Amino acid sequence: MDGEKILKRDLFGEVELYFADGRGFVRRNAAAARWWTKGIARCLLRREARALAILDGIEGLPSLICHDHDVLVRSYLDGDALYVARPDDAAWFRAAAGLLRRMHRAGVAHNDIAKEPNLLVRGDGSPGIIDFQLAICSRSRSKLFRIAAYEDIRHLLKHKRTYRPDLLTRREQRILANPSPASRFWMGAIKPVYLFITRRLFGWADREGAADRDLK
Repeated sequence: MDGEKILKRDLFGEVELYFADGRGFVRRNAAAARWWTKGIARCLLRREARALAILDGIEGLPSLICHDHDVLVRSYLDGDALYVARPDDAAWFRAAAGLLRRMHRAGVAHNDIAKEPNLLVRGDGSPGIIDFQLAICSRSRSKLFRIAAYEDIRHLLKHKRTYRPDLLTRREQRILANPSPASRFWMGAIKPVYLFITRRLFGWADREGAADRDLK
């Protein structure tokens, strides 16, 4: 092993970056989670493992290396998180939308595109997407899946609005103005409770991915 670095420790375990034989890998360890969140941490590992297995071979996404009860190892993607790279190239947004469409056709909705650290601008200017712990997989394209896929696109457009609002088409502006009913319900009823529990009771603040800003 050429070297290792702990990227994050939180309620759901540890995330470690290590290099072996010139290749980078990311290891999630649910065994290091707090006892009362260990079950959730293991569930998140299973969700990510299933999604990555389905998406195997798609350029711009991590590859699943191995997964067991407490540990998931995937390939490391080079690149800068969206908030660091601040892309202003129309080609990046087109390619990122195309990558999301390939994921959706394969039957996986990311379900966490709102977090800028989950989107990368890679060294060659292409997009990358990481962190599939909340992914929804559906061969039958269930209603829940279609909602999550729609929100994937809408959140990508929100990032486009942040960095290149001049590129938004009328259709994209209509999508931005029309969040799904599930999204409205989350923002109005569920998110305030989620923030109270995680920040006030557990003392843990995800800060929309800020804790993951070194994770690629």
